[in-house]
Amino acid sequence: MAKKNNKEEMAPQKLFYIFYSKERWDNWLNSLSDLDFDGTNEDEMPEGYRALNSFMEDITIAVLKVVRLYQNNRFSKEEAAGRLRDIEEIVMAELPEGRLGEIILSVQLSLRVLFVSSQKYLEGSFDKDIKSLVKKGRKQVEEDPEGALDTAAQIGAGVIDGATCCDKFLKDDAGTLFDEWLMEIETMRDDFKSLKNFDEAPGEEF
Repeated sequence: MAKKNNKEEMAPQKLFYIFYSKERWDNWLNSLSDLDFDGTNEDEMPEGYRALNSFMEDITIAVLKVVRLYQNNRFSKEEAAGRLRDIEEIVMAELPEGRLGEIILSVQLSLRVLFVSSQKYLEGSFDKDIKSLVKKGRKQVEEDPEGALDTAAQIGAGVIDGATCCDKFLKDDAGTLFDEWLMEIETMRDDFKSLKNFDEAPGEEF
């Protein structure tokens, strides 16, 4: 027990890790702009959407690395919040023109829950009654989308904190924005598990 307390009391250690950059974002957009989002085979997902899934997961992992390092006492709460804002500013920037802009807008809408969930987790104030939150969010989404986002973010923060969600709450015929947020939270759950042993040594530049 004493060892755990000592770990919790350690001062955050300086890291120079670059989690996400404007150059990385632009490279993804350039790649996506050259891909087919229509497809010719109804049984296969178009290459553009396959790449888009990887694009979104790349952002999700970058954000969750910040959270994991906060958990590992590499960042203070304020430093972690600042790193998250840096990534959010890149992802929520001005949209490209044309159809790609419409596609990226859908990405931004889905990923809002990632950023709000992570910030809410850092703040430490959230409900973990997932079943009740899902029920509440489904009722809110049409009339109060911002309230539904807050509800979804509480679910996301709970998942970061170890709660289980969201595959059993997803419906095949559901297509609301709240359901998109639940799908993103499910991705967060899987990606956060993959970062179980993630850490970085202090003082290294990347």
